[in-house]
Amino acid sequence: MVKASRIAIDGPAASGKSTIGQLLAESLGYLYFDTGVMYRAVTWACLERGIPIGDEEAVTRLAQELEIDVTRPTVADGRQYTVWVDGEDVTWAIRRPEVDANVSPVSAYPGVRAALTAAQRRIGAAGRVVMVGRDIGTVVMPDADLKIYLDAAVEERARRRYCELVRRGEPADYEAVLEAMKRRDIIDSTRAAAPLRAAPDAVVVDSTCLSIEEVLKRIGDLLCPVEEE
Repeated sequence: MVKASRIAIDGPAASGKSTIGQLLAESLGYLYFDTGVMYRAVTWACLERGIPIGDEEAVTRLAQELEIDVTRPTVADGRQYTVWVDGEDVTWAIRRPEVDANVSPVSAYPGVRAALTAAQRRIGAAGRVVMVGRDIGTVVMPDADLKIYLDAAVEERARRRYCELVRRGEPADYEAVLEAMKRRDIIDSTRAAAPLRAAPDAVVVDSTCLSIEEVLKRIGDLLCPVEEE
């Protein structure tokens, strides 16, 4: 078992990172921080303001200017946190299909990643945190005490995202979700800046056929929490 104050969880879209990260953080009394919401927030802001996703310079400049904050839930509607962009609650807006379809190019821009990574590292340095994303164990927090790479078959991940959209009453087509997820996987794993991959010392957990409880047990068996000083 590892005495872990800083836990990194990486993996592709809809692999269960957010759910597992939040539940694990709650069980340990740690801060839960999903770094992906920052990239989604920038993407949403670009779409809202009519900034072309392909304009790297403009997107990077916006990422540097935006005031993005993540707080504990402010509304009891099933959210894991509240995401603010310049004071506006965009928690559910950043989960829309159009953001899904455009977030990977935005997150691949080195300038955008540089603008957001510094804040993520400051949060990680404080310890007692479960940080979730796509480059936490490799870039943001390479010295994490425990690194988990959570994976699942792309068909299962697409099914999860489709069901999430249906539950929220949003238009959804499984085949469209699946194709968008496949494209995103390719972009995320081949981008030049911080590509999605498991850190050499990460523990890989395939959640395709596992329940949430089974995934949590596998991770829980690997660590012992650090008491608050």
